[in-house]
Amino acid sequence: MNQRIMLALGVAVIVSALFIAKLPAHSQNTAKPNTNSQNQTDSKPQESPAPSLPPMAETPKTGSMAPDFTLTDMKGKRVQLSSFKGKAVVVDFWATWCEPCKIEMPWLVDLQKKYGPQGLQVLGVAMDDADDQAIQEFARKMGVNYPVLRGTEAVADLYGGLDGLPATFFLDRSGKISDKAMGLESQSVIEDSIKHALGQKQEDPAAGEK
Repeated sequence: MNQRIMLALGVAVIVSALFIAKLPAHSQNTAKPNTNSQNQTDSKPQESPAPSLPPMAETPKTGSMAPDFTLTDMKGKRVQLSSFKGKAVVVDFWATWCEPCKIEMPWLVDLQKKYGPQGLQVLGVAMDDADDQAIQEFARKMGVNYPVLRGTEAVADLYGGLDGLPATFFLDRSGKISDKAMGLESQSVIEDSIKHALGQKQEDPAAGEK
């Protein structure tokens, strides 16, 4: 009886050994490396190219023809710059909030009175968001005696973008820019530019010295 039991146990051990030897290799825990995380680390998001900026507007040069424009005055009348050809024109870009403009405007009023009979025409171009009534009331308080036009960004771009105010352009009788002032200038400098635009000869301080 014991011999049979021993024989049966031996057979069981041999069968078990043969079964274990035939197990497939993939049943062992051999995890493959995760290549996805490596690919995510190596691949960088493509940077979108920086947007190209539009070319900056150039301020018209002295001696060039002034860019023509048509704007509306405070009464709704359309005014074209080129219609003043034959006169010396001062195109003054300003705004109601511009403190230097408030200093300059009374000078332009006086110069319009003084040189208007000789062919001067001042044009004020308002570059702000105030409504027409507010602009007209402001001009009235300042005693403005020349047309005030409602400016636009398109016209501002024609004259270099107007980074600051006031910006004043002096046109001779042929419509060419004879001088310009980017910012506040003294009254005497503005008057000299007007004389130049009118075609008047500048007096030489040394002319009377001998």
